[in-house]
Amino acid sequence: MNRILILTLFISFSFTLVAQDGPPKDWWLMSTEDGYNGVQSYKTYNELLKDRASRTVIVAVIDSGIDVNHEDLKGNIWVNPGEIANNGIDDDKNGYIDDINGWNFIGGADGTNVGPDTYEATRVYGKLKYKYDNADPNKLNKSQKEEYQLYLKVKENVESSIESAKKNVEQIDAIQDRILGNLSDVEELLDEKSLTLADIDSLDSDNESVSMIKNVMRQVSTNGEGYTEVNAFKADLTEALGGDKKRFEDQLKYAFNPDFDPRKTIVKDNYADQTERYYGNNDVQGPDASHGTHVAGIIGAMTGNEFGIEGVSRNVKLMSVRAVPDGDERDKDVANAIRYAVDNGASIINMSFGKGFSWNEGIVEDAIKYAEKHDVLLVHAAGNSAQDNDITDNFPNDSVDKRYWLFWKKKKPAKNWLEIGALSYKKDEDLVATFSNYGKVNVDLFSPGVKIYSTIPGNGYASFQGTSMASPAAAGVAAVLRSYFPTLTAEQIKQILMASGTKMSDQVKVPGTKGEKIVGFGELSVSGSVINMYEAVKMAMQTKGNKKKVTVNKGA
Repeated sequence: MNRILILTLFISFSFTLVAQDGPPKDWWLMSTEDGYNGVQSYKTYNELLKDRASRTVIVAVIDSGIDVNHEDLKGNIWVNPGEIANNGIDDDKNGYIDDINGWNFIGGADGTNVGPDTYEATRVYGKLKYKYDNADPNKLNKSQKEEYQLYLKVKENVESSIESAKKNVEQIDAIQDRILGNLSDVEELLDEKSLTLADIDSLDSDNESVSMIKNVMRQVSTNGEGYTEVNAFKADLTEALGGDKKRFEDQLKYAFNPDFDPRKTIVKDNYADQTERYYGNNDVQGPDASHGTHVAGIIGAMTGNEFGIEGVSRNVKLMSVRAVPDGDERDKDVANAIRYAVDNGASIINMSFGKGFSWNEGIVEDAIKYAEKHDVLLVHAAGNSAQDNDITDNFPNDSVDKRYWLFWKKKKPAKNWLEIGALSYKKDEDLVATFSNYGKVNVDLFSPGVKIYSTIPGNGYASFQGTSMASPAAAGVAAVLRSYFPTLTAEQIKQILMASGTKMSDQVKVPGTKGEKIVGFGELSVSGSVINMYEAVKMAMQTKGNKKKVTVNKGA
């Protein structure tokens, strides 16, 4: 039973798993000649790169984890050449024991892992509540007033989210009761344990219960005929709605619960020390690697193995750095994940995560600058809140402190950062994904992010959607440039991708406005363009690389 279709009959929820109808599974790799605004990888390999030499590039995936044994990924998984597997020794002396395929910063030394975690707003709320819950704002100094305003903001965010989750649980219960109640009415009318559309069509169509059950069945029936047994329908319905109810119950139990802290019992690091680096374990898959495995496949699923999918980059090694739980990632872990990837040879880092609040923005900024110093390109998903990132905070971002003269500092965008919005396979006004964040200043360009078919754990495949998918599509293109044109710097690759993108003249619906606001596509990002691998390669062919020395990457 398709639980998504059931719920959308009654409630408007957003899901990342999408149905398989619509465009071809590989539309995002296609070109405009094929009728789609894909990254144009097929065309690029066939026409421009067919006989050109390349070098292996390491791409780090900071995410929920990767199934490194997936049939379509295992040949492209990074292996640390300085480490001997499972001997309990830090052979390469990088501070991480048995880090064969990467590292897990949200695990414990005993092999346990963080699954659910809180949202950042919840953590900040819990941190400030004891200070400001009963504070008199008139008695606060300037810095305290600024912190107090932050407290009020996170307090409103968390408390309103709790109320929303509670209402969703109640609503799901009401939906289930309504459907099951109407189903009982239909059972009496049928006077048998059969529930086919043909049987229901024979009943009075003006009956409210008949009309509703018929509508639900037409949406969810896999064979177009309905169910033979009423009990099978009830079981599937209960399971589907129960899954969504649990999602909101888990938000109440974990995500919005300031008293929940898996860090203390699992990771056991000194969280007060934000500069601490050496903690975690080598389990790079973790308890749920669906998101990270999907991202990895987009970047570099194996080519020519006669099954599965193709990733964008064909000469890549994927490094798994686990730092994203079921909840918001923590700044300390993100900063350490970036540094780990840089130190172990990654030249591109994909980051398909984000949040509206930051615990320690500065520690991440330092890591971004560290990556910039070592010529590593960071590719980041813009977010799925249908918001303007120029107005609303989205962390992490490319804004870092730059020092001028002696003590004067000013925020400037990092030169090694790409912020990616999501493109739909649809055209004209529906070109931009309805969920995608955007920003004329803070989103660089758009990349395919709707109905993206890729790898999931257990040798599986599925279609997900989100800027989480758009980011690795762009990272894969960047990896191609680094692979075939190794003298190009991270800054040059960013410039090429921005300049070579396809400029779109379409008037499009602004995400989050329900189609009520229409603007030119160029108003939604810095470049006003869609990533175009074909034109990027052509431009790279004409660009002199600024990198003076090209080294062989560790493990590539």
